[in-house]
Amino acid sequence: MSIVVTGATGELGRLVVEQLLDTVPADRIAAVVRSEEKAAGLAARGVEIRIADYDRPETLAGAFEAGDRVLLVSGSEVGKRVPQHTAVIDAAKAAGVAQLAYTSVLGGPAADFQLAAEHRVTEQLILESGLPYTFLRNGWYTENYTANLAPVLEHGTVVGNAGDGRVASATRADYAAAAAAVLTGEGHLGAAYELSGDVAWSLAEYAATVSAATGKEITYTEVPAAAHQEILVGAGVPEGFAAILVDVDEAIGRGLLAGTSGDLARLTGRPTTPLAETVAAAVATV
Repeated sequence: MSIVVTGATGELGRLVVEQLLDTVPADRIAAVVRSEEKAAGLAARGVEIRIADYDRPETLAGAFEAGDRVLLVSGSEVGKRVPQHTAVIDAAKAAGVAQLAYTSVLGGPAADFQLAAEHRVTEQLILESGLPYTFLRNGWYTENYTANLAPVLEHGTVVGNAGDGRVASATRADYAAAAAAVLTGEGHLGAAYELSGDVAWSLAEYAATVSAATGKEITYTEVPAAAHQEILVGAGVPEGFAAILVDVDEAIGRGLLAGTSGDLARLTGRPTTPLAETVAAAVATV
């Protein structure tokens, strides 16, 4: 039996593998990746490398073995994820895995925004498969904001259409630690965890946090959804993805990413990473 992480060289997957390596012998960990070259560092540490591609179902036939505990890290290509995830679910069922954990979205079936649609479908597919499952319903990543600090600092403002809505974000490392805990622990089958940061914050509070970290005045500028869409496209964001980001802001305004269930801190055994700490680390690299 192995603990298997799909998308293991991606931003979240690699952090899960790192967390696992802290507590699990390397030869009990398998990384499912598309590129053997990108996984060379993991192979050198003793992690088993299994080559497979979500977009090529035939390659997934050897990705899993009976009794494996598997983390399905959701695909990153919006619009392609349902067939990709279906291929993984089918392969996991055929292999007879002992657990299929899936990185879903905060709120699960109640998440009615565009970015959540494929997650809702995937959860239903997993339920229909009959596989032993765990749903890791991840909230928003703090890095979704801090990765885009350069234009915020250049223009002195955070732009959005979220109103006074709040975001209970956490870092990728926080979510990775929860996934590792579920893959190595007991009592998680059939569970759906609502994972989010301990504290929810507004975009105005985020702007103030950036101000405190930089000593530069940063404001929050609320704009209508259509204007936000134009700003994002003008900054080079593809039109379709810009629409998704605008829709997420509207979901934030409706309170859909503000939940603070405490599940994430309970799974990891520690508080989630404070917003100010993540912002300060990001500012130091800009």
